[in-house]
Amino acid sequence: MKKREFVKCTALLAGAVVTGGCAEGSMKRPSQKTRRGAKLKLRYVPYELQLRHVFTLASGSRTTTPVVLTELEYDGVKGYGEASMPPYLGESHETVLRFLSQVKMEQFSDPFLIEDIVSYIDDAAPGNYAAKASVDIALHDLAGKLLGQPWFRIWGLDPAKTPYTSFTIGIDTPEVVRQKVGEAEPYKVLKVKLGLGNDKEMIETIRTVSDKPICVDVNQGWKDRSYALDMAHWLNENNVIFLEQPMPKTMTDDIAWLTQNSPLPVIADEAIQTFADILSIRGIYSGINIKLMKCGGMNAAYKMAQLARTMGMKVMIGCMTETSCAISAAAQLSPLVHWADLDGNLLISNDVYKGVTVVDGKITLNESPGIGIKESVKMF
Repeated sequence: MKKREFVKCTALLAGAVVTGGCAEGSMKRPSQKTRRGAKLKLRYVPYELQLRHVFTLASGSRTTTPVVLTELEYDGVKGYGEASMPPYLGESHETVLRFLSQVKMEQFSDPFLIEDIVSYIDDAAPGNYAAKASVDIALHDLAGKLLGQPWFRIWGLDPAKTPYTSFTIGIDTPEVVRQKVGEAEPYKVLKVKLGLGNDKEMIETIRTVSDKPICVDVNQGWKDRSYALDMAHWLNENNVIFLEQPMPKTMTDDIAWLTQNSPLPVIADEAIQTFADILSIRGIYSGINIKLMKCGGMNAAYKMAQLARTMGMKVMIGCMTETSCAISAAAQLSPLVHWADLDGNLLISNDVYKGVTVVDGKITLNESPGIGIKESVKMF
C-alpha cells in the first residue's frame, strides 16, 4: 500500500473509532463509577476444555484445549476474560501464567483508560497474544459493567445485524461426519475442515444429508495452486461460500494467483494475526478472519475490522475452542462482519459461563452489560 493510501486508511479508521461509541457518539467516562483509592486487581486460573468429539484438521488431532480464565476486579465489580491456546499459537498454561504473573494491574486506578491499559499490556512482552487477550477481554467486561452497557451498544452497533454462525465439522470418517452434521441441525451454515486428502469425500458425505451452505477451512493443507483452483471451482458448484487459508501462508504468490482466479473468496487465517498484518496481505486475500486470541483481544479486533472494511476486504470473526466468555466477547463485534464462526463453546462439554446464544442459527446478543456473560461454575 502506498504511503498516501495508508495515511488515508488509518485516518478513516481513527474517525470510525472516535465516532463509533455510545448513542451520543462517544464513550464518556462517568466519574461516579470510579472511586478514589480503588485499584484494578487481576486473578487467573488454568483450566482444560474437554471437546465433545476428537477435533481433526490438516495439522493434527486433539481432544482438549488448555485455557486460562481471568478475573479483573475494581471496587467490587468483576470482569471476566480468557486465554485459549490451541497448539499452533505456541502458547501454553506455562507461558500464559508466566506472562500474567508479570502484569501489574494494581498500578491503574481508572478502568476506563482502556487505550493506556492495553498499551501497557501490549508492551509487557512480545507475542503472548492469547495471554494479552485474557486481560483485554476482562477489562472490556469490567468497563462495560461499570458503564451499565454491553459493548455492542458502546460501539454503536446494531444487534439486528449479527450474522449466522457456522458450525464446525472436523475431518473424520463418513459415519462420524454424518453424525456431526445431524448435531448441527439448528445451524444454517456448516464449516468444514479439509486438507488431508479426502476433500471431496468430506463434502460429498455432507451433501448426502444436508444442502446447507458450507464454509471450507483448509488450514494450509493444499500445496499445489492448480489443485486449489480446481477444488475452488468444484466447491463453488457444491454451494460453498468461501475458502479459508487454502495454502501455506508462505506461498503468497500462489495464493494471490488463486485469489485472482478463484470463483470463491479466499480468506486469510494463519496468514494474519495483528492489525499490522492487514496492509501486507491486501491483494493476496479477499478478506481476513479475526480471532481475539490471535490479535490480543477486543480492542485490537475492533480496529482490525474497521480497517479491513475501509480497505474493501471481507471480514470474518472467528474463534478457537473457547468457553462462552471469549465467544461472547467476540460476538460483541459480530454486527460489523460479513461472516461469523463462533461455535467454540458449542464444541466443548465443560463450559463455565453462560453468554450470547444462537437462535435459529443466528448470533443473538443480550443486554447484559460488558460482554454479556454470567458464571455457571464458580472459578475464583
